[in-house]
Amino acid sequence: MFIHSIQTRAALIAAVLLLAACSKRAPPQEPIRAVKVVTVGLAPLTAGTEFAGEVRARVESRLGFRVGGKIVRRQVEPGQRVKAGQVLAQLDPQDYALAAQAARAQVAAAQSSHDLAAADFKRYQDLRARNFISAAELERREASLKGAAAQLAQAQAQSSAQGNQTSYTTLVADAAGVVTAVDGEPGQVVAAGAPVVRLAQDGPRDVVFAVPEDQVAQIRTGTLVEVRAWNNATRTKGAVREVAASADPVTRTFGVKVALGAQDTSALGSTVTVLLPGSGRDAAPVMKLPTSALRQDGKATAVWVLDKPSMTVRLQPVQIASVDGNDVVLAGGLQPGMQVVVAGVHVLAPGQKVTIFKQNEALAPVDTAQPATNSIVDSTRPGVAPTIATPALAASATPAPAGK
Repeated sequence: MFIHSIQTRAALIAAVLLLAACSKRAPPQEPIRAVKVVTVGLAPLTAGTEFAGEVRARVESRLGFRVGGKIVRRQVEPGQRVKAGQVLAQLDPQDYALAAQAARAQVAAAQSSHDLAAADFKRYQDLRARNFISAAELERREASLKGAAAQLAQAQAQSSAQGNQTSYTTLVADAAGVVTAVDGEPGQVVAAGAPVVRLAQDGPRDVVFAVPEDQVAQIRTGTLVEVRAWNNATRTKGAVREVAASADPVTRTFGVKVALGAQDTSALGSTVTVLLPGSGRDAAPVMKLPTSALRQDGKATAVWVLDKPSMTVRLQPVQIASVDGNDVVLAGGLQPGMQVVVAGVHVLAPGQKVTIFKQNEALAPVDTAQPATNSIVDSTRPGVAPTIATPALAASATPAPAGK
């Protein structure tokens, strides 16, 4: 009887366990996520349009030889500072020196012809005074003298030009500045006028940047802009000096030059940011949201709106008008006063419960060092090693009665 009762109980327990194993487990509860929210409001536009520009010299010359020939020496390197009149490069002057020598020989021959014609004219002039020759003969001698004088002047001019050609084989800097590029090397044969050295002259500097076609209309000559260096926090003012009349055929952008002040010492070639005045600074306030609040829902852009009574979120499509710095300007979809999630938007689901994230305050540091241990030595029992005990044990320890 007792054995039968035990078997019955075992069967019941097995049945209960089997039913428990076959029943469906309850689904795990959706986690409540902490999110950051902002309250939608109206704010003015604060950022203008920014462009990346480059600092350049206002006058940058591409220097080349005025005659053609073979480069034999180049005395400067890119980045080198030069003075006015300093030699930059030289051509082989041998051919031009020979031509100059030939021109001087022609001058000597023309001078001799002129001297002979002058002597003949003087002699025939005396003969005419004595009526030994006719007036026509004297006129012929005078014409010969004038022709010889013209030939002498021509030879002298050619000799001077050839001398200049010889001097043109030396390329000199026409102003003080910095060599920005070198386009010719020794041994290279260059044509007359081909750029060999690029020189950025000392003096005023410009910031050059490109503007797309849809924004060039808002830039006018004389517009004041702010120039900010990338390598430091230096800010300076500038004015638009030049706007290109036509777009670049490759980039389809318009070049703009901003004149910097005379006291500006920005390094040539350095990159700067040009901040144009925002067209919406004086416009009515607009609704703005951080870009981190946006979520792509199919082909539409949406944000998570917090329902405060139920502490759940729902998707709300929005329309974007423009960009203002790191924020987007909304054209519609939200009303002032709504709370929008700005962090964690990609891990939420419609109707999900959330909590508002709060920054934890830093706790005061706690000293977790353990108290030092004490050594208890029974002075009545010499030769016994000291016993290590905690402060509590040390406090409770009592010395042995005297005389024992």
